[in-house]
Amino acid sequence: MTEELTEDEINARANEKRRRHKEAKDKILATKTREGGLLAVHTGKGKGKTTAAMGIVARCIGHGMKVGIVQFVKGKWETGERAVLERFPDLVTMTAMGEGFTWETQDRARDIAAATAAWERAKEMINDPDNKLVLLDEINIVLRNDYLDIDEVVGFLKNKPAHIHVICTGRNAKPELVEAADLVTEMTEIKHHFRADFKAQAGIEF
Repeated sequence: MTEELTEDEINARANEKRRRHKEAKDKILATKTREGGLLAVHTGKGKGKTTAAMGIVARCIGHGMKVGIVQFVKGKWETGERAVLERFPDLVTMTAMGEGFTWETQDRARDIAAATAAWERAKEMINDPDNKLVLLDEINIVLRNDYLDIDEVVGFLKNKPAHIHVICTGRNAKPELVEAADLVTEMTEIKHHFRADFKAQAGIEF
């Protein structure tokens, strides 16, 4: 025969379950004592890699932390995030070094030159002791196309200053970078509005 519980008994059992859950979580959190800069990778075919990274940029700004951003591929697009971030010139340095998407330039030599210049700028930002976070937007694309040497990039990032967080975005992250990272998130596409003939729209794509 099924036990009939009162609403108060159901609440009491649920509260006790949550109390035990919190106690277990607190014990786990007490063991987490490390601090320092992380190397994060946002990759995958799904939408949201740069968007998620910009959310972390916003968090840093909210804490008064200085941020550097290098856009490797997107060129000098007038994006919504650029318009917002330009309102914080004391906290954000944003540099668009790309020449646009590779299928638009159709000039591999120019793409390599732009990627190399962007990487040099990125290293300056990472070595700047005032920065807390550096976002390398779409660097995974130039690495996948072999416009930069993966061993040189990974070697530099593994030996970056201990205080700084670095986020690398773009689909098809190379295994070497994934292996070196502290945090890797893969965006998985379930459904995309482009397939229903929606074009890129302000506020959503840029």
